Amino acid sequence: MAAASATAPAGAAPAAAAPTALTAPPAAPPAPRTQRTRRTQPGPAPGLFKPGAAGVGDPYFPKAGNGGFDVAHYDIALAYAPAERRIQGTTRITATATQDLSRFDLDFLGNKVRSVTVDNVRATFSRDGQELVVTPRAGLRKGARFTVAVTYAGTPPELRDPVLGQTGWITTEDGAITLSQPFGSASWFPVNDHPADKATFSYAIKVPNGLDVVANGEPDGTSTGGRETTFRWHSDRQMATYLALVAIGRFEVTDGRSPGGVRVITAVDPAVTPDGEWLQRTTGEVTDWEAGIFGPFPFGSSGGVVDDAPVGYALETQNRPTYPGGADTKLIVHELAHQWFGDSVSLKSWRDIWLNEGFATYAEWLWSEQHGGRSAARQFAEAYKEPADSPAWRQRTGDPGHDALFEFFPTYSRGAMLLHMLRTTVGDEKFFKILRAWPAEHAQGNATTADFRALAARISGQKLDRLFETWLYTPGKPDLK
Repeated sequence: MAAASATAPAGAAPAAAAPTALTAPPAAPPAPRTQRTRRTQPGPAPGLFKPGAAGVGDPYFPKAGNGGFDVAHYDIALAYAPAERRIQGTTRITATATQDLSRFDLDFLGNKVRSVTVDNVRATFSRDGQELVVTPRAGLRKGARFTVAVTYAGTPPELRDPVLGQTGWITTEDGAITLSQPFGSASWFPVNDHPADKATFSYAIKVPNGLDVVANGEPDGTSTGGRETTFRWHSDRQMATYLALVAIGRFEVTDGRSPGGVRVITAVDPAVTPDGEWLQRTTGEVTDWEAGIFGPFPFGSSGGVVDDAPVGYALETQNRPTYPGGADTKLIVHELAHQWFGDSVSLKSWRDIWLNEGFATYAEWLWSEQHGGRSAARQFAEAYKEPADSPAWRQRTGDPGHDALFEFFPTYSRGAMLLHMLRTTVGDEKFFKILRAWPAEHAQGNATTADFRALAARISGQKLDRLFETWLYTPGKPDLK
């Protein structure tokens, strides 16, 4: 994720409290509409099965995600009426029970739930804040694979946080776009909304004729009936739920190949920027350059979307990052680097956000160094000039806290500074081996700071504990001597 700023480096979130990234539901989220609970058969006998947890226990977002099951696939069918800003949809979730379940929760805000089924049998459901509580007719045994289908309709709520900004389903001049980091997908589909539970996705999005739809993965055909067209997309690579993308608008869509042969699909709103060819060409060039450093591109296609969403940040939505208002080369470098660092290798806990943003920022430094700009060493030195008494040095990069999750200096800049210190400590040969090994060893999975520390120590053959403790967890300006 990166924010546009006149003063901060392109592709990086500003240190100020302008909208940057986004959070779990606001402190006082819109209350769900009152609904009667639909009842079918009684649930399983008490004591034989237990409810899944209402959250995964993330230290920053304890109610995000849910326990008791693991999602394999989301099949999202939506119809969008731009004039009314309303959606009608059915989301089918294929999952496996990880315990004997009497009931389970999904994260879902707003909208009116019309029906819920589990394995095609109507289930009892209720709403409790952000939780959609589902009780199947019979308990689900540990290891059982099941499908839950939720049919709903309504206007997705706007989620805003005074510190972290706007997230979720965001209306635009011609349509809408989803920007959901870290917790906004729950505004437009029922979801196990935490990056620890990745899944594959498919979409069938129906819109009025004349609009286009771009999503994650690759296109899977369109069909037109009457005044509406349905666009189908699918992603067969694992994805964190906050990266789910649906972009609806009047786009110029280009589908081609990078010079290195990676498929590149870009979509540009010509009212925002007329130069879609530049975005296509630059995306291909950056994709190939980063593949040369970080390893093969981890997905079936690269790309990007330029639209007019009224937000102040870009987001690394999987396969094709979104650039509201336009993009420059640094921003593209940053967001495409996330395809390796954050998208393919995803977080287990939001406190490890530096693993996403520090790596993407260092990719900017490397691009500059290798394309006639400032070296990484010079950019490190400029960042290190931050005065020792600056409050920015007091925050811990490895555990910045909820409100500083996307602040530029501790998360982006100091994360990149750690990587440069690692480079100077172990040498270029071993450092670039580490950069390639990290996304290779954890591809399509989740990892932690401890995992990265272990990898760096193994490849370098050095003890690096003091380096990581100093730059990630020790408040204050490190002494380079």
